[in-house]
Amino acid sequence: MSVSGLAAKTRKKEIGCVEALKQSLDLIKKEDSSLHSFISVQEKEALERAEMLDSLPDERRKQMPLFGVPVAVKDNICTQGVETTCGSRMLRGFKPPYNAAAVEMLLDAGAVIVGKTNLDEFAMGSSTETSDFGPTRNPADRERIPGGSSGGSAAAVGAGLVPAALGSDTGGSIRQPCSHCGVAGLKPTYGRVSRYGLVAFASSLDQIGPMASDVRDLGLVLSVISREDKRDSTCAGKPFREPDDLYSGDIRGLRIGLPREYFGDGLSDEVRRPLMETLQRLKDAGAEAVDISLPNVSFAIAVYYIICTAEASSNLARYDGVKYGYRDLNSSSLTDMYSETRRQGFGAEVKRRIMLGTYVLSSGYYDAYYLKAAKVRTLIRNDFSNAFEKCDVLMSPVTPSPAFRIGEKVNDPLQMYLTDIYTVSANLAGIPALSVPCPFAGKLPVGVQLMAPHWREDTLLRSAFAVQEMKA
Repeated sequence: MSVSGLAAKTRKKEIGCVEALKQSLDLIKKEDSSLHSFISVQEKEALERAEMLDSLPDERRKQMPLFGVPVAVKDNICTQGVETTCGSRMLRGFKPPYNAAAVEMLLDAGAVIVGKTNLDEFAMGSSTETSDFGPTRNPADRERIPGGSSGGSAAAVGAGLVPAALGSDTGGSIRQPCSHCGVAGLKPTYGRVSRYGLVAFASSLDQIGPMASDVRDLGLVLSVISREDKRDSTCAGKPFREPDDLYSGDIRGLRIGLPREYFGDGLSDEVRRPLMETLQRLKDAGAEAVDISLPNVSFAIAVYYIICTAEASSNLARYDGVKYGYRDLNSSSLTDMYSETRRQGFGAEVKRRIMLGTYVLSSGYYDAYYLKAAKVRTLIRNDFSNAFEKCDVLMSPVTPSPAFRIGEKVNDPLQMYLTDIYTVSANLAGIPALSVPCPFAGKLPVGVQLMAPHWREDTLLRSAFAVQEMKA
């Protein structure tokens, strides 16, 4: 059942909140042992909240757009009194004393937080294989990765365990797993959703966003979590409000830009073919295809991995064994305690990114790497601004290929990084982007990526709904 459909039934008492939650919990118990989409499930707390919601009067129910809806939350988003691990040994046992802003807003809207979902350690990865809790598996094929880093959230929605989930997107970490798991996922405009309570990876790129099986549910959840928040200086205070005609399906006159750089060598036929079929159907419905060039996106992967690792090395300096988190207790000196805590607490991928980031920020290399990357980032942002003068929305692949097998690329960091080649540019430019399942995919799910100008999530959702309603 969709988020909006379930909320309508619980508000009218056609389904009790406890009943809806128990259905979700039963599915988790039945399916998640093979999926491993959850790190923890808060059954007792969730049932207590569902019982409280069932006792509320009708007038109060009407004020809650997500009344009684079970929602999963990625385990790098803080939940008060509930373990938030970031998929890392470093934060095992850490229970935040507060809720993230997005979690507060979900609770205010009547949602029930079911549990915390698995992720690549500190959201650093593209396959959910680097988690200290073990890998998550794809609900479409248990031998394949679900994508990352929000693989647990995408797998939970894809398997039908919950109607919606929150993820975070730094370079494609919502869109990429949603593409692999056959669900819809939205990375909002940078600053649309408060980052307060999101454990920082790369602060100028991170953004919280929703995942759901229905495009309309993305808009509903976004309207809930995009309120103004003074605790986050990067939150723009621009709440998303759904226009009345948002899901009419009418896309006549819509100009769809096709960046030629995204359809060249390296794109598998398993992705290219269904995307071209989708484009043709959109044109048949009245949309116009426009050839677009983004001349600087060829540098996007290099720019992204310089900027994100630099910011990660700074953000992760706080994990020193002193303030919170894991601490080595056998060291004989303060210096040894620092080094041993970080050696034992962080996994290989996190250490790799800390070292890369420290290097590009070091004296003598800052100008050659970080400063140059920041300048090219501006060029990439300008490329998108110029493109949107000619079109309303950009369409591209989400990933070069469908989901690969578990273990296939985990020991080849460069190949793993290249799986983000089509998604990182939207984060560098700060524009909204989403992935919607392609109706013409083969045996494995394939997503269609749509990107729009800053603050135009309405254009994205209108276009994505048209794709969703196509019949294969």
